Amino acid sequence: MLFDAGMRRILNTGLCLILCFGILGAQKNIHHEEQTWFGIFNQTRFSKQWGSWTDIHFRLKDDFIREPSQFLIRLGPTYYFSDDIRLTVAYNYIHHFPEGMQRPVALGEHRPFQQLQWYTRFANKRLMQWLRLDERFRKNTNAEGQPVQGYHFNWRMRYNFALFVPLSSKGLAPGTLQILVNDELMINAGKNIEYNTFDQNRLFAGLVYQFTKESHVQLGYMNVFQQQESGNKYRSIHAIRLFYFHNIDLRKGGRGGH
Repeated sequence: MLFDAGMRRILNTGLCLILCFGILGAQKNIHHEEQTWFGIFNQTRFSKQWGSWTDIHFRLKDDFIREPSQFLIRLGPTYYFSDDIRLTVAYNYIHHFPEGMQRPVALGEHRPFQQLQWYTRFANKRLMQWLRLDERFRKNTNAEGQPVQGYHFNWRMRYNFALFVPLSSKGLAPGTLQILVNDELMINAGKNIEYNTFDQNRLFAGLVYQFTKESHVQLGYMNVFQQQESGNKYRSIHAIRLFYFHNIDLRKGGRGGH
């Protein structure tokens, strides 16, 4: 019953978000884009309490594949409170490729972050959640989109959940398919934020193939709905998302997997 109540809350939240975005879409100035996102994730556990987090991303834009959009890399240590609760403090570098006349040069962004991640395990389902705090240092630009001295800083708070539901009576065993529903909400904060406290929402639905207990691949559709800094303009990104996850447990007799 507790799981059913939790699932109802998650589904209701997702439906409310979809409804809100639909209303905004009918009333606001929205620019639609097509992108493709590739990502590789690794969590390695060295001991009972310590491990590492690494993920690397490459994103394409303009009809899904025509131009590069972003390159990202995250790396940092993870502290394990238990097998299912962990804290990561890491550094994230983002390379923003040029965007035509709006930004004629590439820009870098430095983004340290802190993340609390936890798993809820059921007999044949799994729910992953995290809370993340980003500190975003973005290069200042002039009216022509050229970089100038200094950085624009703001905080960003993120909540993410991912629900894995198996399509086989074998559950989450290797060689099986799963349905994945994933949503991440991001909120801006800081003195430089005036009109876009709401930053973006990323809603994903797709399939998961479980290669082994320690690795799986995700493929599906993601919609990124983002409010621009002006407050009255929005982006709706229709993205194909392909992510690969691999977990390594170096402890003697480690359980592996998530």
